[in-house]
Parts: sequence; structure tokens; C-alpha cells
Amino acid sequence: MSNDRRAFLSASAAGLALGGGLLPHQQAHVAATQPPNAQAGRRANRIAVSTYSFWQFRHKDFRGIERCIDLAADMGFDGVEILHRQMEQEDNAYLQRLKRRAFLLGLDLCGFSTHQTFLSPDQKVRQKNIDHTIRCIELAYALGIPTIRVNTGTWGTSKNFDELMKNKGIEPPRPGSTDEQGFRWVIDGLGACLRAAERCGVTMGLENHWGLGRTARGILRVVEAVKSPWLKVTLDTGNFLDNMYEQMELLAPHAVLVQAKTYHGGGTWYTLDIDYPRVAGMLRKHRYQGYISLEFEGRENPRTGVPQSLTLLRRAFS
Repeated sequence: MSNDRRAFLSASAAGLALGGGLLPHQQAHVAATQPPNAQAGRRANRIAVSTYSFWQFRHKDFRGIERCIDLAADMGFDGVEILHRQMEQEDNAYLQRLKRRAFLLGLDLCGFSTHQTFLSPDQKVRQKNIDHTIRCIELAYALGIPTIRVNTGTWGTSKNFDELMKNKGIEPPRPGSTDEQGFRWVIDGLGACLRAAERCGVTMGLENHWGLGRTARGILRVVEAVKSPWLKVTLDTGNFLDNMYEQMELLAPHAVLVQAKTYHGGGTWYTLDIDYPRVAGMLRKHRYQGYISLEFEGRENPRTGVPQSLTLLRRAFS
């Protein structure tokens, strides 16, 4: 067969595949049977679940990370985000068992949710949190996880977390300190972690998670001051209690992970009515193609509330 004939047949087959040689009803059938977003040349966002969605700091039967990985696979998730405080061990043998378990079940370990606070006038406290964050970066590296959630921390002037939530995450600085000082401590603290993040290839994602990160403007102030590809944003859909969509829009261009809250059975501290098709459209506009990680905060049993949440997110982000 001549090269010209091969080229002609290849072009004809491509045209038929695109519907060029089909009748209108045949073209409609081809379009309807394509994978989601195939016509737009874009795949759907993968959906993960945080181990926190099962444990929630209160369901002792779901404390084990291995069990959470198994449940995530059984329920049909694409990946798992590990909550550091939920881990009962940190030795390398344990980390490698988790990585192997997820791999054999066809799951990505896509995020590592950590806690720290740089809002302290005590330099030793801030250094302890720098050291802790670097340790978490190294744990993520050992697990093959490409991003960790980091926080500004809170001032600790609320009586407890319930009071903090009652006040919509707003609290005064410690006596003798100011928010301006706090921003400087956060910027310097995260900046001190950049070398470890680059060495390990782990991107820190600063989350809108109370403290000075309660607002999108606060998050961006820190990220823009640090100005590094190794510090971006973890966007949490459930942590903006005012003007949620406007604030999400500000963070969307900088997001490396999106945490999606759901509240089946009613929320523990509050319940938000989040329009996830709207959120999905916003993220598509900003070309976000990364993971959507479920953080289930409802009172319903995770065995039923988590699968319901997966169905909701699949529909919104398909």
C-alpha cells in the first residue's frame, strides 16, 4: 500500500471517529458514549477521601489508617489523604506498609494533612513548629505524597475549639502581640521550611483554616510574601463562613489540593449549603485539574455518609 493511500485511510478514520462521516443521530450517539469531558479534551477531577472523614477524632473503630485505606478502595475513591494526627506510628516500616497497601488497591496517597502554629511570641515555640513541619515533609516524602496541608495556627486565646467556632474563627491576639507580628512569624516560619520542601519535592499548601488563614486575603498575604513554588494553597470549601464563593475564587488559581466538606446528618459545629457544581465550574475556569479530597464532617455514620458524599462529588466534578 502506498504512503499516500495510508495517509488517506488514516485521515478518513479520524474523521469518522470525530463524527464527520456520520449522520446526525449517529454523531449524537458517539458523543453520548464518550468518557466525561472527552469532547472538551479534559478529564474529570479525581476524588479522594481524607482519613479524617472516617475517624473525625471520635470514631475509634476508624482510627487505623490501614482500615481507612481499605474503606476508601471499597467505596470507589481514587485516592486517600492521610491526617497526620491520626497516625499511630511513624517508623519507616509502617510508612512503607501504608504505601504498599494503597498501591495494591489502586489508590494514590495524594495528600498529608498536618497541624502547626507559628502564632507565638516565643521563638522556641516557633522553631519547634518549623522542626515539626520539616518532619512532616519528610514523612510525606517517605509515603510518596506530593503535598502537605499547613496552617498559620491560631492565637490560642479562645477557651476551646467550640468557642472558636461560635465566633466564626475570629479571636484576638495574645496580650502584647499583634496580627502584624503574627503574619511575620508565619511568613518566616514557612520560609524556613522551603529548603526541605524543595529537597523532598513536597509542596506545602497553606489552608484557609482559622487563625490568620481564616480569610483568603490572609492566605494570599503569606503565599505572596514567601513567593515560592513550594508554598501554594490548600483550598477548603467548608472553612469560609462569609462570602464563600468570592473567597474560593481568590484562592482557586493557587490551589494544589481542594478539600471538599460535606455534612450529611448535620454538621458537628455548623452546616454549610455548598453548591458543588458552582465550585466545580469555578475550578475548571482556573484550570484546576488536581484532586478533590472529601472531608466528611456530618453526624451520620461514615459508612453511609462518606459514600453519599462521594456520589455528590462525582456528579459535581464529572
